[in-house]
Amino acid sequence: MAGRVQGVFFRAAARAEARRLGLSGWVRNLADGDVEAVACGDDSCLDDFAAWMWQGPPHARVDNVVSEVVEAESPGVDFVVR
Repeated sequence: MAGRVQGVFFRAAARAEARRLGLSGWVRNLADGDVEAVACGDDSCLDDFAAWMWQGPPHARVDNVVSEVVEAESPGVDFVVR
């Protein structure tokens, strides 16, 4: 995600939303100010998570979300902040 996505509790909010949806994976800040997330789970839950990413938490301003299908690193059971 790009925009004002660091310093606004984006990662913690993303973790809470992913856990609510039953997804596993992770979210982290990038050096360029963006946020990156990898999520695994049911297709409809992933769609809901992607839609949430466009809004984020209350003080975020999301300008861009890029999503792609990637090979899962390992089958996780939780969603964590890295």
